[in-house]
Parts: sequence; structure tokens; C-alpha cells
Amino acid sequence: MSSIIEVKNVSFGYFPQGSILQEVSFDVKVGTFLSIAGPNGAGKTTLLNLLCGLLRPQAGSIMIEAARIQSYSPRRLAQKIAVVRQEFVPVFDFTVAEVVSMARTPYLGTFGFDGKIDREAVSQALEATDTAQFAMRPMKNLSGGERQRVFIARALAQNTAIMLLDEPTSFLDLRHQVHIYDLLKAAQLEKGKTIVAITHDINLAAQYCDEILLLTGRRPAKQRPGNGTENPASYFIGKAKDIFSPAQIQDVFGVRVFTGKVGNENFFIPLGRFAKDSGQANSS
Repeated sequence: MSSIIEVKNVSFGYFPQGSILQEVSFDVKVGTFLSIAGPNGAGKTTLLNLLCGLLRPQAGSIMIEAARIQSYSPRRLAQKIAVVRQEFVPVFDFTVAEVVSMARTPYLGTFGFDGKIDREAVSQALEATDTAQFAMRPMKNLSGGERQRVFIARALAQNTAIMLLDEPTSFLDLRHQVHIYDLLKAAQLEKGKTIVAITHDINLAAQYCDEILLLTGRRPAKQRPGNGTENPASYFIGKAKDIFSPAQIQDVFGVRVFTGKVGNENFFIPLGRFAKDSGQANSS
């Protein structure tokens, strides 16, 4: 299975904060569901913005389908990558159908008229996300969970090989969180989508994702020969069972957890100092 995204030694920083990402390298295979996790400020959204071309690496390279991301025109890149940002309340009175139809813009001809293929893509996306029932309703009248489903419908209607999502379950209740991940997993399994999603919920990531990219937020200093200093890792990537452990979670997030098991995957409950069961937290 070939790589659809290749990130090689990518570094990026902001002035005056300095380096946010430093020499990050990983590949994403076609049809993979990758979760990006890590503490606040570790560079998760920055990395997502690099992957969609909104930001340009200060060092290193990003390849999309074996071509440098900078070689794509905005229109062509929009035919490769769909992006779902964090949930927000629209200002304008666009209907659900209008918002989802906007996804077809990269495919429209000179005069901007949609055709049968465009209308079918929108209809199928609305059905897949169970949003067809309120297609004519203004977006601002929807709940947070409904809006997120609409934005995922828009990404599906865009019909790209890659979907990038920035915390798609933020502010959602448990039912809607699970529903969103079920939608994404169905897109992966049934439509062959490659999905990269930022998440703060490591339990959902462990249950639904094939691989985890854990950004630690550390800024490794260059070693001097012979000084005996160990550079802290700025990221880890692999299967959830290899990336998430009580010791690793405590080290990266600074919180102790209780660990249990559901099927083949571990689950984690963070326990602070005054939690009733804080004595049950483990670190190994």
C-alpha cells in the first residue's frame, strides 16, 4: 500500500515563540485513519495547516500523492484534500444544502454551473451524514452536533482522497462524538478515504484510528558530541497500543491515569490529585 502523504523532516515555527515543529517525518498510507494527539501548544493545528497547504514548511518537504504540495494550484489541491475545521456558528444565512454544495466549487466549469455529478455528490453526502432531513434549514439554526455533520457532509461532497479534521468532536456530547467517528470510519472503510484527525480524546482515537501521531510539544536541542545529554523525542507514531501507556501519558500530558481494557485496546481515565479514585491511577 503506497503513501498518499509523505512528511520529511518538516520544521515550522512562529515569531517570536520559535520552533513549534522540528524535523517531523512520517508517511500516511492510502486508506489509513491517522489521529494526531498531544497537549495544547504541541503543534497539532499547525501541522494540519501544513498538510493542507495553508502554511509552508520552513524546512523539509510535504508530498501529496508523490508531488510536492507547493506544486499544486489551490484548485487542484482542493480536489485532493478536504478540510473540516473546529465547529463554529456561521454568520450568514446559508442553508445546509448551500453549504454542502460549496464543496463542489473546485470542479465547476468557467461559468460556475453545477451539473448532475455535482448534485449527486451533494445528495449522497447529505444522506450519508443524515443531514438531508434539514437540507433547507439555515445553518445558524442547527445544534453543534448537526453543524459538524454538515461540515463532514461538505467534505464528503468535495470527493477528495484525503480528509483533514481539526478536533471534529469538540463541544459535542457523547452520542454525537461517537456518531462523528462512526461517520469518519465509514468514509474510510466504505469509500477508501485517507483521514487525518486531530483529537484530544485518546480513547476514541484508540478505538477508531489505525495509527497515532503523538506530538509531545518538546523542542529538542541539538546535542553536542560527548555531553551525554539525551534529546527528548518531539513526537511518536505507531499503533495506539504502542503509543499510549500510563507512563507515556503522564510524561507527555502531565497527568496520571487509571488504565483498563476493552477488547484489544486500553482505555484511560485521567485522575487528578483530588479525584475520588486518585489512588487507583497507575504509571506503568
